[in-house]
Amino acid sequence: MRKTKQAVERCRTISTLQKLLGGKWKIEILYYIAVSDIHRFGQLRRQLGEITESSLTKQLRELEADGFLLRRDFHEVPPRVEYTLTELGQSFISVLNVMKEWGDRNLPPSDG
Repeated sequence: MRKTKQAVERCRTISTLQKLLGGKWKIEILYYIAVSDIHRFGQLRRQLGEITESSLTKQLRELEADGFLLRRDFHEVPPRVEYTLTELGQSFISVLNVMKEWGDRNLPPSDG
């Protein structure tokens, strides 16, 4: 499945979104950037916990190459890097929100 806005919007389950993205952490990365306002590498690393630095770097590079993220480098010392969602990334979050709304309406509440 190609990584386009139309492909994302056709997804109806988390598993199809995961297949489109590839990689274990990518849904979480996009979610934290969009919903929790966590944009910097160190913040993401702390939030995700078990992911290694090299794996997080790889996931971020792939998300950027696939058009979900935009990386901004700030000329500071030490250098600062921040990530924001592209239009495709925003479309992905919209699909997640639709899935959540459907689940809230149609699935029984979990005992937790």
